[in-house]
Amino acid sequence: MSAINVLVVEDEDAIREMLSLVLEQADFSVRAVADGHQAQLALHELIPDLILLDWMLPGLSGVEWARRLKKDKQYGEIPIIMITARGEEEDKIRGLDVGADDYVTKPFSPRELMARIKAVLRRSNKHGKGGRIEIGGIVLDIDEHRVSIADSHVLLSPTEYRLLEFFLTHPDKVYSRSQLLDQVWGRSSFIEERTVDVHIRRLRKILAEYDREEVIQTVRGFGYRFSESL
Repeated sequence: MSAINVLVVEDEDAIREMLSLVLEQADFSVRAVADGHQAQLALHELIPDLILLDWMLPGLSGVEWARRLKKDKQYGEIPIIMITARGEEEDKIRGLDVGADDYVTKPFSPRELMARIKAVLRRSNKHGKGGRIEIGGIVLDIDEHRVSIADSHVLLSPTEYRLLEFFLTHPDKVYSRSQLLDQVWGRSSFIEERTVDVHIRRLRKILAEYDREEVIQTVRGFGYRFSESL
């Protein structure tokens, strides 16, 4: 199974480096950034299994970014552990109220942090059960973020993967370009609808290498549908 992806959002260099080291030693795949803007960009490249988020960040606070994230359909289910120097009960409640899954107060030991991470991942089922979908000869392994056809690994960009994952989990239904933008890119994304057409063409071209391009069908005047039935 592939490594668990963790996004660390912490503005203090020393703490960010320490967190990265601890997580990498535990065989996690780590992306570490210093603020909410960089974190949002990181999400466009890869959706993590867990976010470690500092309470106080420059510009947009960690609490406010978490609140926005939890309202986003695309990212709302990503578990979040808040990291902060605040220890008062009222602040802990505030962090959990915005949707954080747990809360750890500085200073903390690596052992405590890893215990909290494992507990949150178990509760969220991000690393507890397998998920496998197969339609039209296309196999999607949700846990490993892996797509294969005829036992061959299919190389996809993060956007192509999210698009194919959405289609595979919502087969035989027609979706407009606007709906696909909301579901795959997120409501907060300022992307033109024709971008959907571009990625559909790219995905079809990749699937054509395995004679599977016809599963993504154009429904004239409406949008697109994923179906193994022509």
